[in-house]
Formats: sequence, C-alpha cells, structure tokens
Amino acid sequence: MSMPNNHRRRALAVAGGFALAACVATPAVLARVDSPGELRFDFTGRAASGAVAVGTNGRVPLYDAATGHGFVDRTAALPARAVHTQGIRCGSDGCTIAEPAVDANAATDHYNNFGMAFRIRAAPGAYAIKVRTTSDAADTVVSVTGMQTSRLVKPVFWDAAGLVPNQTPVTARGRDWSYRYANGRGFIDIEIEPAKAGVPVGVAQIVLTPIAPQARAAGTPPALFTLGDSTVKTYTFDEAPMSGWGQVFDGLFDPARVKVLNYSMGGRSFRNAYAEGRLNDLLMAGRVGDVVMIQFGHNDESADETRRYGRGATEAMYEEMIRDVYLPAIRARGMVPVFVTPMSRVNGAQKPDEPYVNSFAKRRFPDLMKKLGAGLGVTTVDLNARSIEYYNSAGLDAITAMVMSIEAGETPGKTNDGSYANGHPANKIDGTHYKEALAKQYARLVVTELARLAAQGDQVAAGIVAQLNGDVRQAVAAGDWSAIYPEIANDIRSGEGAYYRNQIEKLLQLGALRKDAHGDFHPQAPMATAEFTGALKQVMGLPAAALPGFADGPLTREAMGAMLHDAYHARFTAKPAYMTDYNGKTILPGSPGYDPNLDSGAQGAMYYPLVRWAQLEDTAAIAPAYAARVRDAYELGLIRSDAGIARGKMVNGRLLEPRTVVTRAKAAKALYFMWVLAQPPKGENDRH
Repeated sequence: MSMPNNHRRRALAVAGGFALAACVATPAVLARVDSPGELRFDFTGRAASGAVAVGTNGRVPLYDAATGHGFVDRTAALPARAVHTQGIRCGSDGCTIAEPAVDANAATDHYNNFGMAFRIRAAPGAYAIKVRTTSDAADTVVSVTGMQTSRLVKPVFWDAAGLVPNQTPVTARGRDWSYRYANGRGFIDIEIEPAKAGVPVGVAQIVLTPIAPQARAAGTPPALFTLGDSTVKTYTFDEAPMSGWGQVFDGLFDPARVKVLNYSMGGRSFRNAYAEGRLNDLLMAGRVGDVVMIQFGHNDESADETRRYGRGATEAMYEEMIRDVYLPAIRARGMVPVFVTPMSRVNGAQKPDEPYVNSFAKRRFPDLMKKLGAGLGVTTVDLNARSIEYYNSAGLDAITAMVMSIEAGETPGKTNDGSYANGHPANKIDGTHYKEALAKQYARLVVTELARLAAQGDQVAAGIVAQLNGDVRQAVAAGDWSAIYPEIANDIRSGEGAYYRNQIEKLLQLGALRKDAHGDFHPQAPMATAEFTGALKQVMGLPAAALPGFADGPLTREAMGAMLHDAYHARFTAKPAYMTDYNGKTILPGSPGYDPNLDSGAQGAMYYPLVRWAQLEDTAAIAPAYAARVRDAYELGLIRSDAGIARGKMVNGRLLEPRTVVTRAKAAKALYFMWVLAQPPKGENDRH
C-alpha cells in the first residue's frame, strides 16, 4: 500500500524522530529521562532526577505555551468541559481539589463533576500514560483528552459478535492509572475528576512514554480497517435482515493480500467513536501502511452536540474532529486515512413520481468531508453521491425492498424494542438501515469509486484496488458484476419482482433455490413442493431423508405450514432464543447491545403472532391431514397470515388462506425466516 509523498514523509518523520516538544524546550528542567522521549511530572515537591517539578511552594501553574504544561480551566473535549483551577491546592502529597457541588444532570447528559485538567504539550503519536493520583480509584475518574473512562475500564467488544475485543483498556489499581493513547492534537489533557462531590481528588505524578508506530512483520499482509456507524457495521443473525456494507466488504478482497477488519458499530459518530476508545484501539492495533476507511455522518446529525458524551456535532465540531483528532493521530501512527462520505438516507415515504435527493440538507457533512479530503490530501470515496444515483436508477420498488421495510413473517430477528416477527415495531419503513441486498450494492459502489480514483492517479486508491480479488477487479473494469453476485436474478432487480429481493438473493446465494438458464427466478410462478422440500432441508441443516410424505406439485400454504412444522421439530429440541429471549423484550439505554439509532420508542414487541389461532377466520378449510401441524406451526410463529399485512407496520392478518398456491417469492420469504431461525443468534452474519 502506498501513500502520497508528503504523507509518507510525515509518517517516516514521526516514526524516526518520535519526540515530545516539551522534552526539548527546557533541557535544564529535564536532567534525565528513563527512556528516549519520556516525560515525567511530579506534583509532590519531591521530584526525582529527570522529572518536572510542578506545584512547588504551593504554586498552581496554569498552562504556559513556553513551558508546554500547566493546569487549564477547559478541556479539549467536544464540547469543551469546564474544570477548575482556583480550587487546586498543591502540597507534599500532590495537587488536589475538592468539589462542593457537581453537575451530574441526567437530563442534559452533562455529567460534569469538574475537578482538574493538566495539559502537556505532546506531538501527535501514541503514548503510554501513567498517572498516580492522591485518591483511590473508587473516588476518582482519570480521563485523557475527553475520553469516556467508564467505557474503557471494563472489557468490551467493538463488534456485535464479540470477535473484536478492546485491546487497550484503561487499568486502575489503587492510585495508579494506565492508558495507551493515540494522540492527534498537539497536547494531551490529563483529567482528574471526583466520583462525587465533597471527596478530595488529585494528582501526584504523570509519566508519558512515546510508543513508536508498529512495523508489519515480513510476510504478513497489511490490514484495511473500516470504521463507521450502523450502515457499515457487521451484524449478527439475531439482527437479520439488517446489514452494513462493511459486513460484505471483506468478501471482495484477496485475503492473501490484505486483512479486512470492521470496527464499525451502530449509533457511532466521529465524537463517540473517539470518546469510547474505538478509534484509539484501532490505531494501537494498526501497523505502518495499514488503511483506515472512515464513514461517519448519520449519527453526527443528532441534536445532542452540547452533551458530554453525545453523538451529534455542528459542522465546526465535525471538522475539528477530522482535522485535529482523527487525521493527525492516524498519520502519526504511519497509517493511511480514506474518507467515505455517508450514503443518503432513503425516504421511507417516497412517492413514485419523486426523485431521490440528498438527505443531508441541514448539516452538510458529506460536502464538508469532501472539502476536507481535498484540502488535507485524503482519498475520498463519494458514496453519498453514488448512492443517490443508484436509488434513482434502481427505482422505488427495489430500493424500498432493500431498506428495512419489514412485514410480519419476514424475519425472526429483533431490534431494541423486541422482535421484528410481526412487522417493524417502529411502524415505519426505516430508510437509514438496510438489508444485505443493498449492502452488496454499497460495497460495489465503494470499490468502483476507488477504481475510478485509481484511474485518475490516486495512489492510495490504486493500492486498495490492487488488493481486490482478481474477479472483482475484472467486474469493476467491465461494469458487469454478475460473476461476483450471481444471486441477483434478472427479474428481481426492479419493479414488483423486487419485493422479496433480499430473501431471494440469500436463497440463491446459499444454493437452496435456483435461477433458470436465462438468469431469471420467476418470483410470481408457483413453487414446486419438491423444490421447497429440498431447500428447507438445506437451510435447516436436515438430512436428506427428512420431511417425507409430501407429494410433488404446486406448493399450497397448508402443505408449507405442515412442512415447516416437521422441519422445526426435526431441527430443535428446545425453542431457539428468537422465540424466547427476544419475545417482548426491550433493550434499554445502557444495556449491552443497545443501539440508540434503533430506538423507536416502542417497547415489548412480540415474536408470536398478534392474532390468536382462534381469531383466524378460515382454519376450518385446512385439510384434516395438515390441521394439527399447521396450527402448531402457526402458534410457533413459523407461518403467519399473508393477508392484511404491510411493510413498515406491526400488523397481522386474519386469513391463513390454506389452499392458496405459494409463489416462489413467498416461498423464499418463508425459507429465509427458517434459515435465520436455525442460525446461532449471536453468530456473525457475514457472507455465506
């Protein structure tokens, strides 16, 4: 992977001459250091050789650009947090402060207990930071430059499947705190905050030790990191059918050339991905030459920019996070930034005769990202513009089908508010989030845009394109992706045939269903019983001899219900979590797995049908041979009414229509439901 010359020179300069500006400013003060570039501050008046003595004679030094250190009254967080200098007292134990009152206002999420902040001039780069406080960890919160310590002192995973752990947590033992921190600003704030009012806290010693950028071991492929929000995230099966383009992006690359790692998660923005340590851990894990592809903008639109740990940002805050935090930290680690402008949200209430337009009308983050990319020499993939072009090309039917337009019986998955099984609990078509069918299109647009930039001479884009699978490079060059995504049948791309496009693509991808010789699926044609039986056995992992006794011919809904019953009982001895753990369970803010971007305000959405069996109006028409099994399948939520349901609404119908012939599209819907039901709920729903 290559970098533009100016960026390469900067990375080499950082790696070779990794020194703190403060270390060279006052050599008389720093008589000795324990390791090259290490900087020590002692606040007790008993400074050892090589340490900067702070607070001698009871004096409280305020930050001075000439010395490069001192206490400040506002931190560098966004928004800036007020801290205090007047109440600081320096003595033989260190510099302490006691706050008589705090601003722990839950309504505004300020949660400011004030305290003190000591600023140290420090060049962009990574540091091991050790802080010794005058107070025990139970009474103290130590933060670095606006980081959210509460998120960093406990084990966390950056992904939904629990495969990407935080490898740079904060440790607090007694009065000793340790950070490893990738700094982007020209200074570091060490924040000492009381856990509650009236308890004195303070600092006795601070040690900063530079950590050089990591070279990659010979023969080890470089890494490409994706960092973004729910639209880039890799989802688990219990969240199906929701997907992110980062979930399928890795499938386009040659694993011998590059390792693709997705650090994205729902609800994240530039601000909170930094504050929670997500960016920090990525940068500490990365090696020189690794690429970081960043897409933020949707959650940055949130109107909570004044909150301490909010997601939202003004355009000025958005620019500051990019210019002063992300870019210098990435480059100081010898890594290569790439911007991806956030795709436009889809209007779930779009009218057939209206064109799709850019949803970023108030805070124009995509335009700002493009401007900053051009001015700061960052390769920028304009997914925002390409997404709008694609929406208008594919048309309303296809785009509506591929966003989170959920009807009853489409998936056993769940959201914050419980199960999707009876339709979307928010009672809307969610045009921000989308299914795997659209994730693949976004991934296609990203690599196609990279190839376009490479053809114009962008060396970073060219390096990424060179790491694609050979057949993907051919697809980009020819503009023909049929070999990459053979599951996209000709007759499900647009119009009415696209209604169950996501389910059909998945069943074709799994090889459970087939296209004809002309590449058509024939979604409205009758489904043959034998084909459905074979597909159901495959998606449920059943043996070939399973599901006997069903004669071939057009599949009816009553036969399908009986078959779903038999497959379920052949596969499960106990109800899967989709039916139990996610039935009517609401994930509240602060709970593991909570995604603020998915909070509809509804609670307790049920998995099981909202209409009881006794309330169905046509059960008497079911053939006696099927009746008991169809009832059991209905009460298990395996078959539901297809009459009176609608996308974007949590509503059930009252007609089972037992003798109606099942179309191939409706069969794909039922098979997709059963396929998800058979998957481990917390398993990563990557390409299969």
